[in-house]
Amino acid sequence: MAIGTPSESPAIVVRELDASGVVPNVQTTTGAFVGNFNWGPVQQATLVSNESALTETFGSPDSSNTIEFHSAAYFLRYANTMQVVREITTAAFNSHDSDAGYSPIGGTSGLAADAKRTSLVKNRDNWDDQLSARNAENHTFIAKWPGNLGNSLKISMCGADSGELTAEFDAWAYRKSFDAAPQTSVYVASKTDSDLTPVNTAGHGFKKPEVYGGDEMHVAIIDEGGLFSGTKGSVLETFPFTSLASDAKNPDGSTNFIKDIINNQSEYVWMAGFGTENKFSALAGTTADSGDSYLTTHRAHKHTGAYPSPAQRDISLKNGVNSGLLTPTQYATGFDKFEDVDTIQVDFLIAPGMLSRDDHVTVVNDLVGIAQTTRKDCVVTASPARSDVVNNTTPVTNAITTANRFTNSSYLIVDNNYLKIYDKYTDQYIQIPGSSSTAGIMAASDFNTAPWFSPAGPRRGQYVGITSLSYSPNKAERDSLYRAGLNPIANIPGQGVLLFGDKTKLARPSAFDRINVRRLFLAIERAIAIAARNVMFEFNDEFTRAEFQNIVEPFLREIQGRRGITDFRVVCDTTNNTAAVIDRNEFKADVFIKPARSINYVTLSFVAVRTGVDFEEVVGTV
Repeated sequence: MAIGTPSESPAIVVRELDASGVVPNVQTTTGAFVGNFNWGPVQQATLVSNESALTETFGSPDSSNTIEFHSAAYFLRYANTMQVVREITTAAFNSHDSDAGYSPIGGTSGLAADAKRTSLVKNRDNWDDQLSARNAENHTFIAKWPGNLGNSLKISMCGADSGELTAEFDAWAYRKSFDAAPQTSVYVASKTDSDLTPVNTAGHGFKKPEVYGGDEMHVAIIDEGGLFSGTKGSVLETFPFTSLASDAKNPDGSTNFIKDIINNQSEYVWMAGFGTENKFSALAGTTADSGDSYLTTHRAHKHTGAYPSPAQRDISLKNGVNSGLLTPTQYATGFDKFEDVDTIQVDFLIAPGMLSRDDHVTVVNDLVGIAQTTRKDCVVTASPARSDVVNNTTPVTNAITTANRFTNSSYLIVDNNYLKIYDKYTDQYIQIPGSSSTAGIMAASDFNTAPWFSPAGPRRGQYVGITSLSYSPNKAERDSLYRAGLNPIANIPGQGVLLFGDKTKLARPSAFDRINVRRLFLAIERAIAIAARNVMFEFNDEFTRAEFQNIVEPFLREIQGRRGITDFRVVCDTTNNTAAVIDRNEFKADVFIKPARSINYVTLSFVAVRTGVDFEEVVGTV
């Protein structure tokens, strides 16, 4: 309200003020994983909710990447939110058309034609950056993502026929996937000399005297090799009545240009241009004008006299190549996508199981740096290196040796084992790191109870969907592992395969050496930090400080009532917001918390007493 009265004369002024701020509910169940997959965007975080969505986005695995695929899939058995980044090596390329006369961007001159035909498109931003260059290289279609899955794709097109004929469409193998033959779009008919008399009930196609108009084209994306659908020749997607005119519009004003339609809607291919092999009319990709003909049948063009190719044409993609095994550098590049805490929320950075101990330590310590120094709102879950455990006769000693090289941090949670599971995609048994399932157990514990409950033990620490363990440590081995900060995964008779420990990898005694305390603080810090945004740019006075306390204290009392903390205190007054603090445009609040502690050791004393002894005499003496 401005200084003074709100009106020059008597009036009623209605104002609406919002004093309903609260500490928001925050989710703490999102995993983050980087892996080598057969399909999908590269170096881009993609949210998936289950194994079906993982397969649909990143393809089913083969023997080269089944461990990474199932590491992600097994987290999703416990939780339904996972950010996945696909990484590739320099071996990976996209499948593409067979047009000649181009070389890779930055390619070497003098190579044989086939050697030059390499295309790499990592994600949408990467495609937008190189679209014009790929068009200049005379590409038509490129598989959307790298990998040999793209070699299964075929693009089948049917353009408009001359006059009112539909012979080309009627003979097209995929005509049943479309409502009517392509002819001239409404937009192009209004720009050219085409007759506006409809020739089909679908609202598309108009009579065309001579060779005017004829811009419409049907496009079908075919699974020629059956690698996507499991059935050769399946129609994966269709794009009916697209236009070859670059300025073509639908009645609602949206673009109908074939290139825009494919690039914005297809899940399988990009379209760079119209190539040089006469697959399209010479006017394809130009704006519609009077007298223009986009026909692609064997009729001479009215201006050039050229004979375009037939209305039907197929383009099969080839030369797609899968990635090789990822290196620590490539994993680091992928996990860098999770560094920005303001743009992407994650709660578990799941370390892959590297074969080499040196490589494994490098990757895990890099993730700890992200969690502890950069983000400060998530934890890392890790297992030992694969060579430490799988087919090894001294897994406990090896696991401890590797773990001793990890960064000691409360943001790191280490287990000791690999899980034997059945891979239905390749019909074999494989062993995956326990780290993804350990993260999944914590996410499920969060969902069913709260982050401040320990995820270990028979109530919340049960592993699901596994055949066996690489090894099950006995009591003495579990003692050795636990002393070293590794949480044993063990097959406990009568209880199943359990997470049998809840330590973080913090080397010194502290409240933060337990998983439940670390995750309690992460949940509280995230929620209160979001609530604190409401005090930004307000005055640092008693009203703002009181408002903040009145928001935070009910939130902490609720956690106290749900057994997460035993006591707390919020200090936000002149004792910590001194005149000097206020003059620096700062605001300070101190939140003191007594976290609840999980039980790790149970002592049961059974005392035999004489018949005549009063229990009050012995209680408290043993």
